[in-house]
Amino acid sequence: MEKASVNGLEQMMIEKSKKLPLGTSDFTALRLSDEIYVDKTAMVYDLASVRGKYFLARPRRFGKSLLISTFESLFKYGLRDFQGLAIEKLWKEEKTYNVVRLDFSEIKSSLGLEKFREDLRDRVIDNFFPVGFRYNPISTSVFSQLSAWMKKQPANSLVVLIDEYDAPLTSCLNDAKLFETVRSVLSEFYAILKSNDAALRFVFITGITKFNKTSIFSELNNLSDISLSPRYGSLLGYTHDEVRKYFSEYLEKSANALSIPTNTLLDKLTLQYDGFCFERTVSQKVFAPWSLLKFFNEPESGLLDYWFESGGKPSVLVEYLKSHALRHPEEYGREKTISLSSLSGSSDVETLSDIGLLTQAGYLTIKSIKYGDTVFLDYPNLEVRRAMAQLYIERLLQGRVAGQVGAGPIVKVLSEESAESLFHILNRLFLAIDYRNYPVRDESSVRAYVQVYFAGAGLDPRVEHHSAHGRSDLEVKAGDRHWVFEFKVVREGESEEQKLQEGAEQMLSKRYGQQECSPELKRVVLVYSIKSRQFVKWREIED
Repeated sequence: MEKASVNGLEQMMIEKSKKLPLGTSDFTALRLSDEIYVDKTAMVYDLASVRGKYFLARPRRFGKSLLISTFESLFKYGLRDFQGLAIEKLWKEEKTYNVVRLDFSEIKSSLGLEKFREDLRDRVIDNFFPVGFRYNPISTSVFSQLSAWMKKQPANSLVVLIDEYDAPLTSCLNDAKLFETVRSVLSEFYAILKSNDAALRFVFITGITKFNKTSIFSELNNLSDISLSPRYGSLLGYTHDEVRKYFSEYLEKSANALSIPTNTLLDKLTLQYDGFCFERTVSQKVFAPWSLLKFFNEPESGLLDYWFESGGKPSVLVEYLKSHALRHPEEYGREKTISLSSLSGSSDVETLSDIGLLTQAGYLTIKSIKYGDTVFLDYPNLEVRRAMAQLYIERLLQGRVAGQVGAGPIVKVLSEESAESLFHILNRLFLAIDYRNYPVRDESSVRAYVQVYFAGAGLDPRVEHHSAHGRSDLEVKAGDRHWVFEFKVVREGESEEQKLQEGAEQMLSKRYGQQECSPELKRVVLVYSIKSRQFVKWREIED
């Protein structure tokens, strides 16, 4: 009994010595470096133990490359790197395979068609060379030679792993002509996989979204899409149980650094980085791995936003979203739905679902599925909610941020200053809005723009908050204060004072905010003038 306790203590010390796998996408390197590996190998076994071809869509920085590397190690070296993991007791196959791994994020279509063709050819030649393929530059095309070579391979002898298959396509979404040509070239490559199926033991392909007419989905009809499968909903990302099991030391250290209880920290981390759901039963949620690991790496800095840093912003994909899905900031807080068939189906660039792309890119996630086929979507957590708000603010302000128009310290104003100070800072924002593209038409516009402004600053505003007596326009907490806003719009010929009085009477009669328990309740009526494009009246409501 005593020996078992000692062994258990030793095991605990070993676990505590493990380092964070921050930025490590190579499975062998991770294991050799004694970094934490959240054991997903039972699911890896389910996929790899049978002959199959799979596709998995996930947002960037969710661990797709590490998963590809895990399959690579398993098929190339067997259980060499899997000591102590679940698959060690499951995997009985002694045979190893020729493994070809392709990372299509290395292929840049944005640099032009010729550069794309050259990069694709070089990647194919270089990555198939170690398994015996030899390219003759004075013979036929590389694809013709590759197909001929594959036909000579023994049955079930080759494993092909493709990471970020859609990177060359998403990098030219805004160039329809280039997109079509790139898609056509890629189709030639995927057609080779289809026509030489006998040689393939296992194929695994990752990406963000599904584009049809690339042969991968339209012709490679035996490809199983596991993107929405309940069985693999937590294949990437960390569940609550996994965070507690594998990162307990880091949870404790981080809680100490912030001087809060561990359970309180986990609740805060859940609101900040959790909430991603990738499966159709909506029963599994996972943390964004990159954001959580970045926090654990430097907890004393607080719960910062790492979503843009993880590849969420600096990409042509987001540029596409800005000109399509992010058409109008009023969409920010509205309910979003998509059919399950649209979310799981492949798209053409002309009919690409903006809502579907936002979901696959991680900006939206599944919240519920009702009526059989209707998927209700929302932002997964505060980090992504703020990221979206910041993108909308940039659209409102023609590429600028709030600080550049003198509206930066809104959190400080709400936390410490007066309603009058708030009145002035809101006017600095509204006077800087691009009215040609985003005119303020009504109370809904005013409310939406203020909501985006607050959310982009890191707050969590609630629009049309329900109480027993009615629905307030907007409520937000900042420090020890709980603010309640009633917005009124005055048009030419209408009385500003009358609108102000209407708002005050409404707030008093509906008793907005009185159900809250914050130390300080601040209730304000703001009147916006369509003619002057600014707030013209304000009144703080006292009990």
